[in-house]
Amino acid sequence: MSEQENRSILTISLMASFADGATDERERNEVRRIAEGLGGSGLDVAGLYQDVLLKRVDLDDAVAGLASPQTRQLAYEMAVCVCGADGARSDAEGAFLADLATRLGLDPASSREYSAQAEAIASAPLGAAGSSGGDLAASPAAPQSSATAERPSSMSDAEMDKAILNAAILNGALELLPESLATMAIIPLQMKLVYRIGQSYGYELDRGHIKDFLATAGVGLTSQYIEQAGRKLLGGLLGAIGGGFLGGLGRQAVSSGMSFASTYALGHVAQRYYAGGRVLSTEMLRTAFEQMLGEAKGLQANYLPQMQEQARSLNPAKILQMVRGG
Repeated sequence: MSEQENRSILTISLMASFADGATDERERNEVRRIAEGLGGSGLDVAGLYQDVLLKRVDLDDAVAGLASPQTRQLAYEMAVCVCGADGARSDAEGAFLADLATRLGLDPASSREYSAQAEAIASAPLGAAGSSGGDLAASPAAPQSSATAERPSSMSDAEMDKAILNAAILNGALELLPESLATMAIIPLQMKLVYRIGQSYGYELDRGHIKDFLATAGVGLTSQYIEQAGRKLLGGLLGAIGGGFLGGLGRQAVSSGMSFASTYALGHVAQRYYAGGRVLSTEMLRTAFEQMLGEAKGLQANYLPQMQEQARSLNPAKILQMVRGG
């Protein structure tokens, strides 16, 4: 795709991230940080972020930069996924997406079908049986203990390590895939992992708590999707078809480490947090996550062959089944 098409798609994605007007300051800061980081591609993504935030660009301008049906479809898909990254879609986000589909001239039936698939991923239950390393069904509650003593888990250390590693490898594999829904699935699978770990220590967690945990650690939901999808887009993989996927595996080796590393770090920080009775401060949580993230980035190359092998066996239907817990 051309630089103009990339610019238009990212502009629409950023517009989608602010569509409901409810993005809090913490998430806005994360989106800005990601935009600045993506600027290394040669495209001024940070400038696009400012243009969108200050309303110096409108939707018609962004749509006008998309000449082909394929790029228009991809722009819509990314906007749908951005709006669903933090969970249930708001009325304002739904109105934005309906208006976008009309301006893009998309087929209404196919747009509704894609939107429904994305909604199914975003709203998948946390407690279903998953594929990130074992059964996610209800575990026996761990006995209560003092806040300073380590709580026992229903999983052994080996089982915990395996569950976290398997989840990290799976999410690394998803980032290798060209489909936008594959990128969107990473966040629900991370939430399922945190849910499972908390449950093993006797905590029944809801979606709101897990979203807060991720945000406190420094992992924004909307911003994480924009980062993952933006790296794919600017690397020439997002939306690729045919031989583009296998050819893109090598190009995505470094990029896929982001999802591997963030999932691995989240899992181990969640283990520490819930084992310790949820007493870590915001600063301690974020520091622990950053330290573990650095360690995980050093490990990702060791597991790249497993990510590549798993990626070859995945398709949109299988991904949806995994997120739903089938």
